[in-house]
Amino acid sequence: MAMSWFPKWRKQSASAEGIVAPDERLPLGQTMIMGLQHAVAMFGATVLMPLLMGLDPNLSVLMSGIGTLLFFLITGGRVPSYLGSSAAFVGVVIAVTGFTGQGLNPNLGVALGGIIACGLVYTLVGLIVMKAGTRWIEKLMPPVVTGAVVMAIGLNLAPIAVHSVSASMFDSWTAVMTVVCIGLVAVFTRGMVQRLLILVGLIVAWALYALLTNGLGLGKPVDFSLVTHAAWFGLPLTTSPVFNTQAIFMIAPVAIILIAENLGHIKAVAGMTGRNMDAWMGRAFVGDGLATMLSGSVGGSGVTTYAENIGVMAVTKVYSTLVFVAAAAIAILLGFSPKFGALIHTIPAPVIGGASIVVFGLIAVAGARIWVQNNVDLGQNGNLITVAVTLVLGAGDFALKIGNFTMGGIGTATFGAIALNALLSHRRASALTGGSVARQDS
Repeated sequence: MAMSWFPKWRKQSASAEGIVAPDERLPLGQTMIMGLQHAVAMFGATVLMPLLMGLDPNLSVLMSGIGTLLFFLITGGRVPSYLGSSAAFVGVVIAVTGFTGQGLNPNLGVALGGIIACGLVYTLVGLIVMKAGTRWIEKLMPPVVTGAVVMAIGLNLAPIAVHSVSASMFDSWTAVMTVVCIGLVAVFTRGMVQRLLILVGLIVAWALYALLTNGLGLGKPVDFSLVTHAAWFGLPLTTSPVFNTQAIFMIAPVAIILIAENLGHIKAVAGMTGRNMDAWMGRAFVGDGLATMLSGSVGGSGVTTYAENIGVMAVTKVYSTLVFVAAAAIAILLGFSPKFGALIHTIPAPVIGGASIVVFGLIAVAGARIWVQNNVDLGQNGNLITVAVTLVLGAGDFALKIGNFTMGGIGTATFGAIALNALLSHRRASALTGGSVARQDS
C-alpha cells in the first residue's frame, strides 16, 4: 500500500516526560497557543532581518507565513519547520542595492531578481537531492567550509552596522545602550524571554530611547502618529523584481549557505525526535527554494528554515507539524495589518543599528560554533588556510572583476572556501594514500 502524502495525525497531549511527535496533534487551543509562540519567536527573522535590508515588514511577515504553508505542503507535513528571512541575504542585498539602513530600500527590485535566482538554485539542488541523496553536499561543503562562510558573512556586515550608528554621538550611545539591553536579557533572563533576547532587548532599548527623547528631549523623538492613523487591515506594499546579471551572481551563491543551514537544522530535528528525516531532505530544499522564489517575486526576502523555531521545539518538546500551520496563519493575519507595520517602523534607526551589531556578531560566532560542534581541526594546515583566506576575503570585502561582472566579498569568500577546501583536501587525501602505499611497499 502506497504511503499517503500527509501523515494521519494522532491525538496526543504534551507531557513533561514525553514529546509530541511530528505526526501527532494537540487539542486546537494548545495548537494555536504553540503556533503563536513560534510566530513571536520568529520576529527576529521575520521583522528585524527585513528591516536591515529595507524591506516592508508587513510583506515579509506575510510571505514567511505563506512560505511556511508551502513548505508544509511540499514536505507532506512531515518536517516541522517555520520559514523566516535568512540573515545570509542581508549583506548581499545591502551590497547590491547600496541601502543606507534607513526606511524602505529604493533599489530593492535589483536584489529581488537575485533572490529569485537563489531560490531557483536551491530548488534545483533539492530536486537533485531527491534523486541522489545528500552525501555529495556534505563532501562539497564540510563544516570547515560552511563555518568559514557563515563567519565571513558576519564579518562582512560589521562595517555596515557600525556606520549605521555613527551619524552622531547620541546615535552611537543609543547603539551601545541597545547592545547592553540585549546582553542583559541574554544573561539574566530564563525560558522563553531568553530565547527572544533580540526582540525583548530591542523593545527595552526602544522604550529607553522614547524616555530619553520624547520625555527628556535629548534626541529625535519617536513619532507614533503613523500607528494612530494606520488601518487595522490592508494590503502590504509589493515590489516587482529586476533581473540584473551582476546582482544575480552576487546573491545566487547564498543558496550554498541556505543548503548547509537547512541540512543542519533537519539533522538537529531528527536527533531531537529520534526519527531519520533524510528521506524528506530533498523536499525540504525544494520547499525552501520555491518559497524563496515566491517571496522574491513580490518584494519579500529569501526564506528558509530557522534556528529559533528549533529552539522552541527543543524547550517545549512539541514537534507536531500542525503547530506550524497555526503559526503561519497568525503570521499571515499580521501581514495584512498596516498598523502592525507602522508600529515596526517607529523603531528608531540607532536602536535597529545596535541590534544589528549583535545580530551580525552572532552570525560570525555561529560559524565558529559549527567548527566546535563538528570538531573541525584547525591544526591541519589545509583547514587553517581555507579558514584564514575565507575570513579575510569576506571581512575585507575582496572583489574580483570577471569581464563586466564584479564578484563581491561574500561571493569570493564562498567560492574561495569551496575551491580551497576541494584543492587542499584532495592534496591531503593524495598524501594519505601515498603514505599507505609506501608503508605497504616497505
